[in-house]
Amino acid sequence: MKSVLLVLVFFAFSFDLSAQITRRNILENKYKPEAIEKSLIPKKQWNLYPKSSEDWRKAVPDSILKKLVKEGETALAYKFEPISAVTSLDYVRSGDREMHQRISFGKRQALVTLILAESIEDKSRFTDAIMNGIWSICEESYWGVPAHISGTGLPDIENPIVDLFAAETASVMALADYFVGEKLDKINKLIRKRIYYETNHRIFEPMSANPDYGWMSKTKPVNNWNPWIMSNWILSNLLLEKDEARRARMVYAAMVGLDSYLNSLGEDGGCDEGPNYWGVAGGAVCECLELLQKATNNAVNIFDNPLIKKMASYVYKVHISNGYFVNVSDSDLKSKADGLMLYRYGKALNDEKMVQFGKWACKTFPAVNITGHGSLRNRRIQNLLTVQKIDHATPSYQPVSDAWISDIQLLTARSKNGLFMAVHGGHNNESHNHNDVGDFIIYLNGHPIIADAGKGNYTARTFSNKRYELWFTKSEYHNLPIINGAGQEAGRKFEAKNVKSTINEKEASLSMDIASAYPKEAGVSSWNRLVKLNRKKNQVELSEEYALLEPPKSIEQVFMTLCEIDLSEKGKIKFKGENNSNMTLNYDAKIWEVKTDKPSTEGAEYKNFEARWNNHSMTRIILSKIAAAQKGKYQFIFEVGK
Repeated sequence: MKSVLLVLVFFAFSFDLSAQITRRNILENKYKPEAIEKSLIPKKQWNLYPKSSEDWRKAVPDSILKKLVKEGETALAYKFEPISAVTSLDYVRSGDREMHQRISFGKRQALVTLILAESIEDKSRFTDAIMNGIWSICEESYWGVPAHISGTGLPDIENPIVDLFAAETASVMALADYFVGEKLDKINKLIRKRIYYETNHRIFEPMSANPDYGWMSKTKPVNNWNPWIMSNWILSNLLLEKDEARRARMVYAAMVGLDSYLNSLGEDGGCDEGPNYWGVAGGAVCECLELLQKATNNAVNIFDNPLIKKMASYVYKVHISNGYFVNVSDSDLKSKADGLMLYRYGKALNDEKMVQFGKWACKTFPAVNITGHGSLRNRRIQNLLTVQKIDHATPSYQPVSDAWISDIQLLTARSKNGLFMAVHGGHNNESHNHNDVGDFIIYLNGHPIIADAGKGNYTARTFSNKRYELWFTKSEYHNLPIINGAGQEAGRKFEAKNVKSTINEKEASLSMDIASAYPKEAGVSSWNRLVKLNRKKNQVELSEEYALLEPPKSIEQVFMTLCEIDLSEKGKIKFKGENNSNMTLNYDAKIWEVKTDKPSTEGAEYKNFEARWNNHSMTRIILSKIAAAQKGKYQFIFEVGK
């Protein structure tokens, strides 16, 4: 129970503990334990990956194999250093996660690189280095990161905690055993024995003994931790566990555990954590299902389930252009899509849109998750085995014109003339929440005009009660009003009400009352916001109608942008975007005054922030209402060009 409480300290700032779940129990209701035990391919007969040089050459292009061996040669010089007590304590002392993670993540990456190189080349050139890596990681007191053992810094070795990275480490150990285990036996049979002992002690036993871990809850919603950990539990169990009855029991337990995530989804399968987390949320669910399908010779297969299809389609519904996605919550402004994964899961789901999106992403971001760094090791190897399965025909991918994801109240829409808009309602206790109910973004020709700053670097403050001191989480730095000097607050009750979406040939719009997202001191009775893409005029219109409890001290409207701006003409704010993607914001100069500022990029949370913004700087535009009335309405119009 102690380990559960420690994990929940972290989770309290990560997802909504008060939301409802839907007890679908898709996997548990469809499959019984005895059916899983009967259908599971025995460990000795199950060959998930190539095991010989010949098998690798048949499955993966030679040019990629040579790169992987070359990476292995570089990794031979890597020093597997121990993780000291001072390094572990750095997180609680300074709030910085990087010192520990640099060593921990680096060791695991180097080890997988060496393992793949040895498996491909098969000359025992890398085995001593692999042995050193395995032994070094096994000697660690904790396989996770100090940020996930709240407050202590140092782990309690009598109480193993299963976090994301402990589970991932179990997969690394399983891959070592699978690919080079027989060679390790020739050196010393105690190496594989140690691999199993440590994995069993740190992962298998705690997972089996603690079905009430916060991220396995049956009564409260769970977030990406669930499928991310489940995918690693399934893989490490399938590759390592020799007791076939126990192996089957753990597979079934993981299936029941995965139901907790599926039960936490809304009917449209939306990912409230944002597209950056979809890969380890919905994407990790697909990875679990792929492993289950392969391990049972297709006896377990729910890729045809409507919820699974909707959950997967989220990722292309929020794609804007090139590497830009609708970056709600803790998502970066820009990221590279894993095309090989998308293609493979598109095929499994029989979703041609996803297949074509995957093919497009492979051409646009060809090196993603094949060689180089990447923590999702099984996915990386499956990607290697997918390369030769994709034909070279030009992808027919076309971004979706509109999407309404009702469970997370997110609308996306685009015009035929390059204008894109996204707007969302929701509430301020979503997973990886920012206080941003009613926020919207505008892109033109694939470039941001009105933007969301995205997330910063994770530190101790990021998931603490000081989270909303960070400006990029605050509504005052989103495209929202500031009312009587007050921004929105965090919590489930701070939400959008009367949310209504409209999508037709003339417009795509989202209307809502965002008054409940603000605290009492804002003095808001109602604040009806309408954000509309006017297809006929090819413009975005923001309309506000409000009523306050008393005459206001101030009403301000914020717009965030990465563009160069021109304020020289009264009533117009001109945005100069990339590649002549220019827009003009029209406002009534008689009732608004304009000023700008630059949010700070000083501090650990803001390190390399501008690199996340394509090496641009963020500008906050603040329009202050002159002689604001207790009731009123106003409009802003964003026009292309001009």
